[in-house]
Amino acid sequence: MNSAANAGSPLRVSVLLPVRDAAATLPECLRSLSAQSLEDHEVIAVDDGSRDASGALLEAAARADRRVRVFGGAGRGLVAALNRALAEARAPLVARMDADDVADPRRLEVQVRRLDEEPETDVLGCRVRLLADPALPDNQGMRAYVAWLNGLLDHESIVRDLWVESPLAHPSVVLRTRALRGLAGYRDFDGPEDYDLWLRAHTAGLRFGKVDEELLAWRDAPDRLTRTDPRYAPSRFRAVKIEALERGPLRHGRPVAIWGAGPIGKGWAQALAARGHAVAAFVEVDPRKIGGVIHGAPVLGVSAAADLRGLLHLAAVGQPGARAEIRRCVREMGYEEGRDLIAVA
Repeated sequence: MNSAANAGSPLRVSVLLPVRDAAATLPECLRSLSAQSLEDHEVIAVDDGSRDASGALLEAAARADRRVRVFGGAGRGLVAALNRALAEARAPLVARMDADDVADPRRLEVQVRRLDEEPETDVLGCRVRLLADPALPDNQGMRAYVAWLNGLLDHESIVRDLWVESPLAHPSVVLRTRALRGLAGYRDFDGPEDYDLWLRAHTAGLRFGKVDEELLAWRDAPDRLTRTDPRYAPSRFRAVKIEALERGPLRHGRPVAIWGAGPIGKGWAQALAARGHAVAAFVEVDPRKIGGVIHGAPVLGVSAAADLRGLLHLAAVGQPGARAEIRRCVREMGYEEGRDLIAVA
């Protein structure tokens, strides 16, 4: 990085960079930040108790450029490291970056310019390119997820699928600092901190966006927290989704109709019942299931769903095309997505 380029210029963005035992990938990450076309930024690196050479690499980077600021995290975990970095941020925007990812040279410039042009946008991601670790077999599921994520480009599409899966790659995001601090930063709990943040941001009325360019190479490695930490297990994601629904459509004890009586729908029914929510019915297209009872709720055909007004309809399906077909059906019944129907997974 060219430290002289920042002299006398106001900081535009603070990059939050938590680091733990990342010596193998950290140099490439730091090089990608040093190559940014937007020079008026700072990198706030929090070394979260690394036992490898990560600390030495960060200190060397800080000596080479005063914009790299290094803080100790004492091994207290990712959320604590992120919140420490946020507390130290001096710019009106904060960008996320992980120590194993690689930023396109124009990443910060493009995202900062877009946020300047759209003052109504609070959280801005970008498309990502999967950087697969050679130690991993070909992961079709991860590739499908990245393709899905890259297809959600505006606030409406991001919010429409917000309860399906995380619609933003965390290290691809730039946020307004005041907005993130207004949410009290990241929540430290036994669940996915990034996905929880998007749900809380939506509840608070923040607006999302995404740049239609691949500006981040997102590494998928065997030791990623999403693969190894129980906080990122599917059951924890579902629990966070239900908590968010309880702050919105379920807050008055609204009964639920679940579209799909397969594994996804049954899992949702059990999780909702465990939190005291009534599942009034399942809606199915499979004639072998229609007329039966699952977890105490009748299984109805699609036409019968027109009479289930007032319920919250959850599209809990995973088959290709099924979600779009459910959306078409409920529109014809006069239901409104977001108010009467929410797609989940």
